[in-house]
Amino acid sequence: MNPATGETLREFDSATSADVNAAVARARAAQPAWNEFGVRRRISVLREFQRLLHAKKMEVAGLITREAGKPLVEALLTEVMVVLDANRFCVENAFDFLREQPVPHGNLAMKTKTGRILREPHGVIGIISPWNYPFSIPATESLSALVTGNAVVLKPSELTSLNALELASLLHAAGVPKDVFQVIVGDGAAGAALLNAQIDKLIFTGSVATGKRIAQAAAARLLPVVLELGGKDPMLVLDDADVDVASSGAVWGSFANCGQACLSVERCYVHRSLYDAFLEACVRKTKQLHLGNGIDPQTEIGPLIYERQLRNVELQVEDARTRGARVLTGGSRLPQLGPNFYAPTVLADVTHAMHIMREETFGPVLPVMPFDTDEEAVRLANDSDYGLAASVWTRDRARGEMLARRIQVGTVMVNDAIACFGISEAPHGGVKASGMGRTHGRFGLEEMVRIKHVDSDHLPRMKQVWWYGYGEAFTRQMEGFLDLMFARGLSQRLRGALRSAGAYFRKGRL
Repeated sequence: MNPATGETLREFDSATSADVNAAVARARAAQPAWNEFGVRRRISVLREFQRLLHAKKMEVAGLITREAGKPLVEALLTEVMVVLDANRFCVENAFDFLREQPVPHGNLAMKTKTGRILREPHGVIGIISPWNYPFSIPATESLSALVTGNAVVLKPSELTSLNALELASLLHAAGVPKDVFQVIVGDGAAGAALLNAQIDKLIFTGSVATGKRIAQAAAARLLPVVLELGGKDPMLVLDDADVDVASSGAVWGSFANCGQACLSVERCYVHRSLYDAFLEACVRKTKQLHLGNGIDPQTEIGPLIYERQLRNVELQVEDARTRGARVLTGGSRLPQLGPNFYAPTVLADVTHAMHIMREETFGPVLPVMPFDTDEEAVRLANDSDYGLAASVWTRDRARGEMLARRIQVGTVMVNDAIACFGISEAPHGGVKASGMGRTHGRFGLEEMVRIKHVDSDHLPRMKQVWWYGYGEAFTRQMEGFLDLMFARGLSQRLRGALRSAGAYFRKGRL
């Protein structure tokens, strides 16, 4: 449905377990040929995908807006541009990434050998993606999986299935075989069926509760997983920050995509000396925002995705209000705009006793709390079960980067927020309840491959010294060999060399 209007866009039959298992079976049968296709030819397919997506960029952005509700310009920049750049990264880096890597042998006993690292595809990658970034999240993960030789079976959110089907259409038109990339449309039961199917790895983006259930089920069969489970990202505004810049960053960081981003600013800590001025600036700028249907180019904030998400935001704001928080602007539904609109909200005097500072909100709310010292700011930032991202705002970059090292998250931005998702070279993922593993960049590519070490001996007609044929003399020789390798004194190393030399000519080995 279109969350701005309530219009039904399309109805689907939900995939059954049999449908899911059949899709995975087709992917497994098709994957070896796709891997044998070779990385150069897979890269050429991604180049064609790049051309097709660029040509259809406004059409795709419009579909994202109709199905997810976000402003058209956000669909263009935070989804289409992110995918184009992630694809560019894969095109530029996949060949070198998959190149065989030599393994040095520092051990003297191993100097007759040569080793190398191979990166091989897992096989079939299952992806379960969310509704908040319905094009960019599944696309960036799928591109990394495909370019490394995997097949992909994608189960998108049932709220945003059209975007996944558009992604499939573009990939198939670019040359990805239909069985190598498949979309299964369905509800939670279809996602559970994918988890239980014969996939080789699962990439999941969603809630902590669902992520924990997936981790438990995957552990039973030792299925490797990547879990991106959201965040409660803190923003630290230090005493030397530019209030105008930081307040603009806070308003955008909290309200972009109507606050429905795992990287949204969900907790804002401001030095007490700037607190009042910062709040005044945030309220003034929030009141200037234009809300409406994202198709209107003037719209800056669209609707929440559906009623349940809107209700969750309401409950958190009401909890904060009853516990003493001040609602400086917003704090109510806007039914005159459509079924899922909520006024962007700025809260003051919040505390960590409130749900708004403990639980993921995923809505257009900016809760602001004062602090007195950098130590206190770091303590407050780390006082969370989540650990996805954070931001530090200061005129002193070195100071910001120093504090960044002390914040327990996967990414810290200095003087910006959310934009790290658009840096294709940078890993995306968190710590603590925010999940495990990484997507994006080289670390994202590493998640899509298995590491194999191949080692060859250059003297195939010679038995190895350490094979059977032990005895007292051999033990003394090996003790000398260890002295040769690891003793600190030169004389002891020389004696070790003499004692161990005979080992290579000893008789009686099996």
